[in-house]
Amino acid sequence: MQYTQNTWKSRLGALGPGILMATAAIGGSHLVASTQAGALFGWQLFCLIVVVNVLKYPFFRFGMEYTLATKNSLVEGYKNQGPGYFYSFIALNIIAAVVNTAGVLLLTASLLHYALPISIPVTLLCWVILAVCLIILLLGHFKALDNVAKAIMGLLTIATITALVIAINNGPVAPVNYVGPSPYELAMLGFLVALMGWMPAPIEISALSSLWLKEKQTQQSVTKNQGLFDFNLGYWLTAGLALVFFSLGALVQYGQSTNIELGGVAFAKQLIDMYASTIGEWARPLVSAIAFLCMFGTTLTVLDGYARTLNESHKLLGFKQSKHSLNTWLILQALAGMAVILFFKSALGPMLTFAMTLAFVTTPVFAWLNFSLVRSEPAIKHSLLLRGLTWLGLVYLVGFAMAFVVWKLM
Repeated sequence: MQYTQNTWKSRLGALGPGILMATAAIGGSHLVASTQAGALFGWQLFCLIVVVNVLKYPFFRFGMEYTLATKNSLVEGYKNQGPGYFYSFIALNIIAAVVNTAGVLLLTASLLHYALPISIPVTLLCWVILAVCLIILLLGHFKALDNVAKAIMGLLTIATITALVIAINNGPVAPVNYVGPSPYELAMLGFLVALMGWMPAPIEISALSSLWLKEKQTQQSVTKNQGLFDFNLGYWLTAGLALVFFSLGALVQYGQSTNIELGGVAFAKQLIDMYASTIGEWARPLVSAIAFLCMFGTTLTVLDGYARTLNESHKLLGFKQSKHSLNTWLILQALAGMAVILFFKSALGPMLTFAMTLAFVTTPVFAWLNFSLVRSEPAIKHSLLLRGLTWLGLVYLVGFAMAFVVWKLM
């Protein structure tokens, strides 16, 4: 019995990278994309979200397994696979870092602007939130991020499940005979691809979680069982919350006479208003807290995670490093994100859609690369079920990406 208790204590103590991955993933993909899917189409896309989360699972897992087995990050693995993969990752990662930082920061500030009793310009709130995030990261870096992420995920999980229970108790707002539009029309392919691109997260998040795990290993020993327990908890928590947000959209917004906003900021505000009118005005602070915690945690982890990938890429390119290199990349990334907000604010919605679409189209490439890395390691063994799921996932991802490219060229 004592052995079991110690095992569970050690697993809980090793929690971190998987929870950080979940915190980074729950943002635009959950609060906006998942909820929009339920609000626009009811329960029609429930199975698609389940399938995408299941089929992407092996490729996120491979990133953690590679680091657990080799003590190297996925970015190092990409470099070892050849310059083509490595430089492609760097280019896509830079775009994702800047666009994602701008998107999550603006959405976080807009939600705070909406919730505050006094009117403060969104741009000023962006600077304030950015400053708070940088203080947390620059003063404590991984340890502070690790602790804050666990607290946010705990509160977020409790709040979202509470809201779902209330919504289920109240019942759906859609009329009994209401028939909504179908998502399985050719015109909706772009929406489906954007939804799947960030569901449960962009594939490059596997590189972020790999670096978080590598940092965790410098602080304490992490065994394979501990690392996989942490990853599985984070991944399936992320997948579960995607379904929770989807269900909230289907129960609270589907069938409403009000048109569903597709812009991230406008939709989030509309979401809070509809919750308050459906569940009760008393729920407005609860829903606002869910939305803000969701986006603040995402902003915090996006800043730290992408800065680590940029710093690691810089190091592997052979440039000289200093003890402040990570902080430098963190600040540069933050300023680049603010520059996008300041100068391209009106185009931020299309940019996020572009980032989500690009994430899906490039998913097969990095999925195959992650798979290739673990196949090259003799110490990593997989069950027949996981191998079958991997090949099924590759066929699905490649086939859907090719169909989308052909559709765009038509």
